[in-house]
Amino acid sequence: MKTFDVVVRGKLVLEEEVINGEIGVKDGKVEIISKNTTHLQGGKMLDFGNAYVFPGTIDVHVHCFSNPNEGFISTSTSAAAGGITTFLDMPYDLPNPVNNVEQFEKKVKKLEEEAIVDICLWGTISKKGGTDQIIPLAEAGAVAFKMSTFETDAYRFPRIPDPEIMKAMDLIKETGLRAAFHSENDEIIVDLIEEYQRENKVYPSAHMETRPPVTETSAVLKLLEFAYWTGVKLHIVHVSHPRTIELIQLFKKQGVQVTSETCYPYLLLDVHDLEKFGPRAKNNPPLRKPDEVKGLWDQLKAQNIELISSDHAPWGPEHKDRGKDNIFLSASGLPGVEIMTPLMFDSTVAKGILTPIEFAKLMSTHPAEVFQIPRKGKVAVGYDADFAVIDPEAIWVIDETKFRSYSKMSPFHGKEIKGKIIQTIVRGKTVFDGNAVSVKPGFGQFVPGSAAKENVVGRK
Repeated sequence: MKTFDVVVRGKLVLEEEVINGEIGVKDGKVEIISKNTTHLQGGKMLDFGNAYVFPGTIDVHVHCFSNPNEGFISTSTSAAAGGITTFLDMPYDLPNPVNNVEQFEKKVKKLEEEAIVDICLWGTISKKGGTDQIIPLAEAGAVAFKMSTFETDAYRFPRIPDPEIMKAMDLIKETGLRAAFHSENDEIIVDLIEEYQRENKVYPSAHMETRPPVTETSAVLKLLEFAYWTGVKLHIVHVSHPRTIELIQLFKKQGVQVTSETCYPYLLLDVHDLEKFGPRAKNNPPLRKPDEVKGLWDQLKAQNIELISSDHAPWGPEHKDRGKDNIFLSASGLPGVEIMTPLMFDSTVAKGILTPIEFAKLMSTHPAEVFQIPRKGKVAVGYDADFAVIDPEAIWVIDETKFRSYSKMSPFHGKEIKGKIIQTIVRGKTVFDGNAVSVKPGFGQFVPGSAAKENVVGRK
């Protein structure tokens, strides 16, 4: 009888069914799936009993280097502990954004030395005159391109002018990759913040009031129309409002290739949490009103949102606490890679809101499909043996002080969760054993985008 490198047993969450079975892993890939639980032989046997063996979570929206205190080691260590087997790192790095091939190749080298899990890299463009880097970045392996209609920083995280967006979309269409956007209306927001500051209206919920829903929907509407005329594949990141999804659905009917994500805080928190936790719960776009959160859930249940991401942004007290008395002075963003998967399991599968199969599609299959990531996103023969194993009965409490990220500040601190990551497996290798990360930096691999030169010539 054939002996596999690893045999994994448990409740396997396949594409169309959940079975009590086992997986034979050879050379880091799924070679066989059996409905018999005593059939396969392996050099290593991992029997998870009644725990779910999900495809590893794919988080498409992570910021490792917005805060230089973080980086690949701490983020990918946190990701492994959170059931994430592949993530897509954003290009807005300090001190230099990834808007040219030289920066991209430096980042790939660092990734290959430091990653714990597998990582894809986003590319971006400079504010003006940077579109000539799009084709070279795609060929170098960028998984997609991120741009913004809101200016966080003129150099690192700029607002891209409309003519440059149109040029970028035309070129990105040539690559077959996605053009993704942080979609907020810069002019309205800047004007409202100036007005609020003048009037000393600097309480926590002022952050939401100065970014009303129209600042998201008006920016998205423009981008949808641009995508209609250019034919580019469009992706809207961190959707915070159900109206945005309604607009997306309207343009889908008109043939626009558009996908969207929401993030776990927009589903699990609302503006009352912004009032309660202040800077800890500040992110962009902001948390919304309870009825708007319900509307987002309705869109998710209707399968109108392709995927859920973390928008992991690891700020410490030195960036967050300066907004204690003026919310506008605080950095925006929450840590998320370590807690997103269990939080979403607790709020969906554990409560009967989603089936395990629907959960797997949102957290893994759809991210891989939207961003054309080969061999990822499913428990299926020929795919990488990437698994997030969740004990559905385990109850535990989130403790921010134990986060592996640089950021140890979360509005979810103290929350009781049903469903625990008991093992994370990347390419057949256990990277997190339920207590500790069990591989060294450098185990994780760079996963090139679908337009990379090596893919175009037939990457195996």
